[in-house]
Amino acid sequence: MLPTIRAFIILVFLKTNSEKSDYMKRFFLTFIFALTTMLTFAQTTEHLNFKGVPIDGTLDEYVSKMKQSGFSHLGTEDGTAILNGDFAGYKNCYVGVSTLKQIDLVYKIDVFFPDQETWSNLSGNYFDLKQMLTEKYGKPSGVVEKFDGYSQPEDDKSRMHQVGMDRCKYYSIWKTDKGEIQLSIGHESVSRKFVRLGYFDKINGDKIKAKAIDDL
Repeated sequence: MLPTIRAFIILVFLKTNSEKSDYMKRFFLTFIFALTTMLTFAQTTEHLNFKGVPIDGTLDEYVSKMKQSGFSHLGTEDGTAILNGDFAGYKNCYVGVSTLKQIDLVYKIDVFFPDQETWSNLSGNYFDLKQMLTEKYGKPSGVVEKFDGYSQPEDDKSRMHQVGMDRCKYYSIWKTDKGEIQLSIGHESVSRKFVRLGYFDKINGDKIKAKAIDDL
């Protein structure tokens, strides 16, 4: 978008101001390039959003904003706050807001959608969310959708069994300038099967990584 706007402004400027001196043209062109470069830099330094809220700040600050958005705070443990509420048209979702305790900086959000007992419902949730994410962020940069093993499950029950045995590899990844979004089918033990959606903020994720490297 910005390169197109910049080219258009330059073209109009040159066509409508041919009588101006070369010095003035160079001055204004330099100004335009500097301005658009600043705007581009500003875009790449923005945080990834979750429900319209930038993934940034302390854990208490972020939890407070999520409560204002209608989530209930269920508790906090080991630098992760657990909330409950509705998200993307799905009721009773659980949300984990994660920080590195040493610097208390939010950098990751995980959404756990309601448990499902059938593959048709579980995969339906996955593909429904995948379609919505594609409409918003474009085609995913990476997709794997398969079952491990020599033979593929042929019915609903066997597919759900494969999920519980960690042999279901269904995930899609969107990489943006602001961070990464990961959609996957997951499970906890063999009984709970659900769709999981993760948001990883690039700016704060890099700060977390830098802190970890300092500790080495």
